[in-house]
Amino acid sequence: MIPLLQNSVPFPPVHHALEYPNGLLAAGGDLSPARLLDAYRHGIFPWFSEGDPILWWSPDPRMVLFPHEFKISHSLRKTLRNGRHEVRFDTAFERVMRACAAPREGASGTWILDDMVAAYCELHRMGFAHSVETWLDGELVGGLYGMALGRMFYGESMFSRRTDASKIALAHLAAQLKRWDFGMIDCQMHTPHLASLGAREIPRSEFIARLEDLINYVPIADWRFDRDLFK
Repeated sequence: MIPLLQNSVPFPPVHHALEYPNGLLAAGGDLSPARLLDAYRHGIFPWFSEGDPILWWSPDPRMVLFPHEFKISHSLRKTLRNGRHEVRFDTAFERVMRACAAPREGASGTWILDDMVAAYCELHRMGFAHSVETWLDGELVGGLYGMALGRMFYGESMFSRRTDASKIALAHLAAQLKRWDFGMIDCQMHTPHLASLGAREIPRSEFIARLEDLINYVPIADWRFDRDLFK
């Protein structure tokens, strides 16, 4: 059994999460900014489907990408240096979320429901949620969004409408976060795609220990990319 969160009931300790399904910690509650920020500060994130209650997770192990470990292939580096794509922070946050929620080949449904979009757009207005956007000839062709607390970034989802468009966004994010001394990008769960880019699993206990330090740094006020990231 997992606890049902009502009103101001706090999250249980993350080590109470189930082993199967891996990381399921609690149900219920709401998607208010206060609840979501409390979740991220404790290494917890929401993930649920339409018709389900809000489900809260903290898996063990945890998939993370250390910014300095991002793997850039020869072909991707060539793409990054050719200058055709423009990568921006925070100019189309809701569009990125909606694109991440769009139907994908081989997948049914989405967990990025309208309530999630509304909740994260509010966090974006508050300065906690950010989008990274890849533009080509004035068209939004890929990107990702996530949360930032202190020197910790929590990746939520990404999309791509052109070859390597999401990789271009992630490469820029990793390079800029490295400049800003961010410690980790949370990738939540293992996927072969993320592993190919340098992400790896660490024990939840290590993730939480690192997180407790990183979230206490002064937040970045001006989210803009340096111009010389890939010179």
